[in-house]
Amino acid sequence: MPDVAELRAVKLRHPELGDAVDLHIELVELQRRVQHRVPLPRLEVTSKRVTEIDGTARPLLRFEDVPMELSDLRLMVRQTSDILRRHGAIEDADDRQIQSISRNADLPNLARAWYVRTSQQHAHQPPGREGNAAATGAGMLDDVFALAMWPFLSRCADAVQPLDAIAAWRHGHCPLCGGQPYLAVITNVGDRLLICERCHLRWAFDPVACPFCGNHDRRRVTSFATQDGRYRVYGCDVCKRYLKAYDGRRTRRPVMPHVDGVATLPLDAAAVQRGYHG
Repeated sequence: MPDVAELRAVKLRHPELGDAVDLHIELVELQRRVQHRVPLPRLEVTSKRVTEIDGTARPLLRFEDVPMELSDLRLMVRQTSDILRRHGAIEDADDRQIQSISRNADLPNLARAWYVRTSQQHAHQPPGREGNAAATGAGMLDDVFALAMWPFLSRCADAVQPLDAIAAWRHGHCPLCGGQPYLAVITNVGDRLLICERCHLRWAFDPVACPFCGNHDRRRVTSFATQDGRYRVYGCDVCKRYLKAYDGRRTRRPVMPHVDGVATLPLDAAAVQRGYHG
C-alpha cells in the first residue's frame, strides 16, 4: 500500500512522530482491507441535482445509499476501537463499551444517527463553533464511527469524484457526505481543493476564503508554511479556525490524506499556539 510505505518514510524522517505513525498504519491497513471488498454504489449525481442541494447546503448522500454489510461495520467498529486502545488513544473502559456496542443489534441505527446528526451539524455549523466530537460532547463513539465508516464512505466518493457535476458546489463542507474539510491541496495552477475528513472527496473552493465561516477578507487570514514549503496553514482571524494544506506545486507526489494528516501534526501544534483551533 503506497500510503503505508509513505507513512513509514515519515517515521524515518521524523522519529518524534513514530507513535502517531504506528497508530495510523494499523488504521489504514484495516480500512484498506475492508474498502477493497466494498462495491461502488449507484448514485444519481447531476449538475441540476448539485445546484438544487447547493441552495440548501445539504449533502447528496443518504445513509441508505452507503454500500455496507453489517458484518463489515461490526468488524470496523470493533477493530478500530481495539487499535485506538492499544495505542493509548482511548481508555480501556471506552473500548469495552464500544466492543459491546459493536455486538448490539442496534449498531446500524446508531451509525445512521451518527451520520445524519454530523452531516446536518456540519451543513449548518455556525461560525466560530467546532464541529468535532469533542466540541459537541458526542463522545468517543463519534470518533470511532468517523474512522470505521471511512471504507464505505470513500467508495461513495470514488463513484462521485470523476463527475463534473460537483463543480457546482460552493460550500465549505463536503457535497457528498457533509463532512468538514480536513486538509486542502493546492494544485499546480494555484487552485485550492478541499478534502473531506470523512470520505476524502475533493471539491474546488475559493483559494482565500475560510471554509468554516466564509470570511473573504485576505487581510484577516494568516498563513504560514513549513521550511520546504510543502505544507501550509491558513488561519482565519474571524472564526479562529485553521486548515492545513498540501502544496502540490512544491512536491512530486500527489496529496495522500492518510499520510499528510500525520506528517503535519507539528503544524497543528503551531496553529494552536497561535490561538487557532481545528
